[in-house]
Amino acid sequence: MGWFLGFGTAGLIVLAFSLVFDGLLESIGGGLDGLLSLPVIAGFVSALGFTGAIVTGAAGAGAVAATLTGIAAGALVGWATWRFSRALLRDGGAPAPRGEDLTGTSGAVVTAIPAGGYGEVLLYLAGQPVKYAAKAAAPVERGAEVWVESVLSATSVTVRPVER
Repeated sequence: MGWFLGFGTAGLIVLAFSLVFDGLLESIGGGLDGLLSLPVIAGFVSALGFTGAIVTGAAGAGAVAATLTGIAAGALVGWATWRFSRALLRDGGAPAPRGEDLTGTSGAVVTAIPAGGYGEVLLYLAGQPVKYAAKAAAPVERGAEVWVESVLSATSVTVRPVER
């Protein structure tokens, strides 16, 4: 039982090292795609050791039965760790919002827009309020609702008043 507890503890130590050195074995492992990652190895070794210790101590099984049960549990935990880490790495978020995404959105005038000049509008980009310089063909008073017609630059837009 001492050997099994040693394997379980060694797996936990490998897991602690994986926080710093993860990716080291994958770089030399070729195309195994994460099967040789430190978290997978740590999960396998820990599950083998602790399951073997439980089977030996609680069930009173011999070393061979405990080892086979530990290998099965270790393979299951290693596989689950590998699948979980692949799912996390594949989880790509949406692309970052860009200024071009503002075209067709509505906002409110913060500083009045004179004819042919610039004022300021408050728009929402990815749910966050952002203030932009705004240009309009006709004058637009403060507080009016506007639509973004085009994006002139990273900080300015062309707007038109909303007609209701």
